[in-house]
Amino acid sequence: MSVSLSAFVRGLPKAELHLHIEGTLEPELMFELAARNGVALPYADIEAVRRAYDFANLQEFLDLYYAGAQVLRTQRDFHDLAMAYFRRLHADGGVHAEIFFDPQTHTERGIPFATVVEGLLSAIAEAERTLGVTCGLILSFLRHLSEEQAFETLREAEPWLDKFIGVGLDSSELGHPPSKFARVFAEVRRRGLKVLAHAGEEGPPEYVHEALDILHVDRIDHGNRALEDATLVTRLAREGMTLTVCPLSNLKLCVVRDLHDHPMKRMLDLGLRATINSDDPAYFGGYLLANYVETARAVNLSRYDLIQLARNSFTGSFLPAADVARHLAEIDAYAAQNPGELVAS
Repeated sequence: MSVSLSAFVRGLPKAELHLHIEGTLEPELMFELAARNGVALPYADIEAVRRAYDFANLQEFLDLYYAGAQVLRTQRDFHDLAMAYFRRLHADGGVHAEIFFDPQTHTERGIPFATVVEGLLSAIAEAERTLGVTCGLILSFLRHLSEEQAFETLREAEPWLDKFIGVGLDSSELGHPPSKFARVFAEVRRRGLKVLAHAGEEGPPEYVHEALDILHVDRIDHGNRALEDATLVTRLAREGMTLTVCPLSNLKLCVVRDLHDHPMKRMLDLGLRATINSDDPAYFGGYLLANYVETARAVNLSRYDLIQLARNSFTGSFLPAADVARHLAEIDAYAAQNPGELVAS
């Protein structure tokens, strides 16, 4: 008996660990929110926005990303943005997400911190209540800004720190090494929050070393270029460090030239705790299911590989141990109930 690859992956319980909620802003919602808030967009129509998504590198994407965020003004906007993502995750068979939000993207343009976080928290509560999808929220600093600005954001976040599962570091990687934020992440750790950092996407393996040795991260976001350093690979495997890899993002941002060249299979074969995620799916052409399926087809991921990736998504999460164990048991039960050969349809 055989089962289609898409159907198998959709039914496979899985979590998403690398998702920027601002990066789920689809053109249709962008125009809806622009109309709601009286914001003039520099695009004639939805198709013009989609044509603008033909960017060549990370910085060109970020310029578009920050421009699109201008339509997000009210608590309702952030709630609607997040709920649209949770519905897509649920449709893809996702049961848990740990999502980034970039408060500085919004506070820098005069949107109160409370507006952003309360909108997201209300959506998280609704998603669990109506969809059965759980979510942890991760505050992320913009690394092209200063460490002092990160400290200011941490102070502004003080009333909500118990609502976050961790603090991350994203935006333009080159020229902004993790060490730039050593002091603020020491403060984050002192407050008992998990620490994450984007490293080794465009930046060199040295940035991954810095994330580990200076920021003392609990998870590496991306990490592709760690494969250039054999000693680093050995260390990551030995320590069981989770890498939140984003294949379609890597393709769109030219981290790989062709999805057939993606290192996901190699990562798994090297014993790395890699996971599949969608990053900024509205801009990169695919949510969680598409990233699993298209990557599986491109690099010949096996049924075992797909199950391992799903397991990694929970063992690499910040969920309580009892919840992780429950999700792993659900994966094992699903695998036992669906033993057939996978066909790439």
